[in-house]
Amino acid sequence: MSNVLIVAEQAQGALKKATFHALGAGREVARRTGGKLVAAVLGAGVGGAAEELAAHGVEVRVADAPGLEHYLAESYAPVVAQLAKDVGATYVGAGATAFGKDLLPRVAARLEAAMATEVLGFAGDGGAVTFRRPMWAGNVLAEVELATPVKVFTVRTTEFQPAPREGQGSVVPVAASVDPAALRTRFVSFKEVKSERPELTDARIVVSGGRGTKGDFKEVEALADELGAAVGASRAAVDAGWVPNDWQVGQTGKVVAPELYVAAGISGAIQHLAGMKGSKVIVAVNKDPEAPIFALADYGLVADLFKALPELRAKIKAGK
Repeated sequence: MSNVLIVAEQAQGALKKATFHALGAGREVARRTGGKLVAAVLGAGVGGAAEELAAHGVEVRVADAPGLEHYLAESYAPVVAQLAKDVGATYVGAGATAFGKDLLPRVAARLEAAMATEVLGFAGDGGAVTFRRPMWAGNVLAEVELATPVKVFTVRTTEFQPAPREGQGSVVPVAASVDPAALRTRFVSFKEVKSERPELTDARIVVSGGRGTKGDFKEVEALADELGAAVGASRAAVDAGWVPNDWQVGQTGKVVAPELYVAAGISGAIQHLAGMKGSKVIVAVNKDPEAPIFALADYGLVADLFKALPELRAKIKAGK
């Protein structure tokens, strides 16, 4: 029997959507091992978040301390590692978000544990659970076995259903003494980008532009606003400096799985497809009929995006 610890991600006391998907993945691992699922919430003033998480039928260990108010991997890692030891966790996981990718490797180092990243699924049971993860830009799916006593992993949250509410769990406060002055890093400030559009990873609809926009994202943004969608971009558009880095969708950007994904002027390199192929419906607009994106798209339109998107926007507006 192997217990599972899932580290929750929160911001200003509100749980991130990725947490519930990671909790769903943790529940699957616990089912395979026959162990107990425990969640960890760290921060300051996170009692509400802990109660919300407990409503999903899990025990929640909450480390609420002033020194944890602002996330720093250096301050969070030792607390999570100690929590893993306290609950007897053989498996420690989190979502493969910027938070999880930053924190979990440091936790693994403290626990002397092997780690699997961007996990898509699990196999096996007992102490022999294996991790299915992409390699070589998603061209290969590997079944990975971790040989260390404790195993650390991050999950691609688009591949797992969010954990449902299953009874009421318990909230267990834990002591966490963190001295910010003793850390080698310190929190200076956080400048959040405010937008009326939904967050890219949470949006039901995403409209993305690529090299075919030639740097002009006006039509992409106009269509997104008409649909109440988030705006995304390919790496080529980001690297060219046309749009902000946090719009990037792909292997080295954000992984999304909205109900509708519109790819305008995106050829469909494997690195981009790795970040959006889980979308329920994919619509591609590209002038090149041989563009790889059409092999994945549910609907494809061979057209100039600067003509097609305004027409599509007009039809949507008329339909309203």
